[in-house]
Amino acid sequence: MAKIKAGNRHSKKEEELLKQEEELKAELSQRHVAKEAGSMASKLSRVRVVHKSITRVLTVINQTQKENLRKFYKVQLCQILCYPMDCST
Repeated sequence: MAKIKAGNRHSKKEEELLKQEEELKAELSQRHVAKEAGSMASKLSRVRVVHKSITRVLTVINQTQKENLRKFYKVQLCQILCYPMDCST
């Protein structure tokens, strides 16, 4: 899998990001097995790249979730301030 920048990941949906994360984890697992088997060094150097790619995907997912929560609670706060609830009932 080619290295993709985090900026390109922001436009993807969460399902696509989770699928990409699973693919990267599978590739990382294969790289670790190859490392234990004593495979070629050129393939082993990719372990760090794959690990960083997984980190980038998870970072984008977490940023998106936090952004969505901020939007949600901003709307909730606006509704509370604009339409105060009647506490007497």
